[in-house]
Amino acid sequence: MSHTAHIPSHRKPRRSASKLAVRAGVAGGVLSTLAMAGTASASPAAEPVTETMEMPVLDMDLASEVSTAVAAAAENTQAAAVDGELNAQEESARTGAAAEAKKAKEAAEKKAKEEADRKAEAERATRNAERTALKSTSAAASADSSQGVGTVTAPKGSAAAIISFARAQVGKAYVMGATGPSAFDCSGLVQAAYRQASVSLPRTSQAQSSFGKSVSLSALQPGDILYWGSKGSAYHVALYVGGGKFVGAQNPSTGIVERSLSYDRPTGAVRVL
Repeated sequence: MSHTAHIPSHRKPRRSASKLAVRAGVAGGVLSTLAMAGTASASPAAEPVTETMEMPVLDMDLASEVSTAVAAAAENTQAAAVDGELNAQEESARTGAAAEAKKAKEAAEKKAKEEADRKAEAERATRNAERTALKSTSAAASADSSQGVGTVTAPKGSAAAIISFARAQVGKAYVMGATGPSAFDCSGLVQAAYRQASVSLPRTSQAQSSFGKSVSLSALQPGDILYWGSKGSAYHVALYVGGGKFVGAQNPSTGIVERSLSYDRPTGAVRVL
């Protein structure tokens, strides 16, 4: 047997950096122990003993592989975190879009309902106005029959519009200072009636009694303004509607009526048209 003993190296497959580190530590410890033993037993007469141990060879590429693996794991972790954040943002965006769509739908439905309600209200108002006009026309016709007055031929043009409006107000209330549409005083009614013919009259009975040219009560025409009192300082006015009759807002107890001139004969009259 040779004096030089070779300790075979049994290399196992590489598993991890930690196992290689343990092997290196063990080998180092063995070498240290042998060195100390050789020093203690050495003598001049002793035959030198030479022993050779093969140390485990560390593969330097292992560190590079470990570093690469660690870097790859870190990249994978970071990529997973980025993916998670992107997914969260996408989910938040989808949730926000759904909420906005819901709000827009609710707003559109509310607007459609309000528009439908507005149209329904307008239709009701139109029907009510038509019924009111019909009742006023019927009331005027009844008044003509009850007073035994013959049919009055309505004048043409602007005067017809004035008389038609005045007769449509018969039956409404007299309120001092009122200018319509549910109540009038005497000058307020005359002013509103002339407005139908695009004529702007003064507001008071005094000013209306001196507006236009004076006419005789025997030569009246439909649309003439009748007044009671002195011209320019009249205390009451009304509208001549033809057939010896007038329409006027008389007082709070009678309201707006149609009467014959003999009921309350006026002082004078003025013609505007």
